[in-house]
Amino acid sequence: MQVDLRSDTVTRPTADMRRAMAAADVGDDEYGEDPTVRLLQERFAELTGKQEAMFVPSGTMANQVALRCLTRPGDAVVTGRHQHVLLYEEGAGPINSGISFLPVADPLGTLEPSEVQQVIASGAHHQPAVRLITVEDTHMAAGGRVWPMDQIDSLARLARSEGVPIHLDGARLWNASVASGVTPAARAAHATTVMACLSKGLGAPVGSLLAGPTELMDEARLARKRFGGTMRQSGVIAAAGLVALGRIDRLAEDHDKARRLALAVAERWPESGLDPASVETNIVIFSYPDPAGLLRHLADGGLAAGTVGPGRVRLVTHADVDTAGIDLACALIAKAP
Repeated sequence: MQVDLRSDTVTRPTADMRRAMAAADVGDDEYGEDPTVRLLQERFAELTGKQEAMFVPSGTMANQVALRCLTRPGDAVVTGRHQHVLLYEEGAGPINSGISFLPVADPLGTLEPSEVQQVIASGAHHQPAVRLITVEDTHMAAGGRVWPMDQIDSLARLARSEGVPIHLDGARLWNASVASGVTPAARAAHATTVMACLSKGLGAPVGSLLAGPTELMDEARLARKRFGGTMRQSGVIAAAGLVALGRIDRLAEDHDKARRLALAVAERWPESGLDPASVETNIVIFSYPDPAGLLRHLADGGLAAGTVGPGRVRLVTHADVDTAGIDLACALIAKAP
């Protein structure tokens, strides 16, 4: 048996997705003539409560387009110290949009409004003016944590009072919605723009979406073209995305699997600092002194895992890992050095 827990991006398209892709009605999307892409964009806009949406190849591109459209060169962006847009996009923001990131602490995945306000106030003291706040929900590096709605509301009130928009990196927004019981639209209501991935827990082979106000999305389509992300008969892959949007409820199964893994890790390594109660969605992250050695042990037993930083091991559950795969993972963890 081979079990892959490196990421939920390793999922393969379902048979229903493959059939939908084969039968997709397509057109040239640069001209806005692909009916399947249009339908996917309309569905996403409706789910997130935004006026319009745009289909892009990746979550990173969605984030980068949002940065380009909501800022100008020289602007500053407040972000969490461990957010994807800062750490895991190869420095793309400063390169693509000429912005500076001003990171604040986010050990539990959230941003403290008082710290954000202090950074914004620094703009009056010869420091870059803050033009955007980014939020990541769920927060990957914090172990897939979900932003509590009261904390979202507090940050949103500050952002409105300061006249600073929020971009929501909702790569796993679907997981946040399922775990909290709060709709994607309600979770994204505070944000001017929101992106979400179809190619993670939902299992589509490729693609993410960015949504926001109509005027901004007109600019976003131009930015997408400049980034090389305009696609042609992309209804072939958008069709799989439409099927993926019908699989949101099944993410609860992945959350249950992750809690099983978290219990196994905490039992084997109490010193890892992992509290199983903190695992809210499909990501388990814990400290280990020799990650390379642990990954070799797991690989020898047929399990692929990964890391997200020095001394930090990550296990991610998804649709392609069944109960037997979780059983194997727990057994290998129990026997690990």
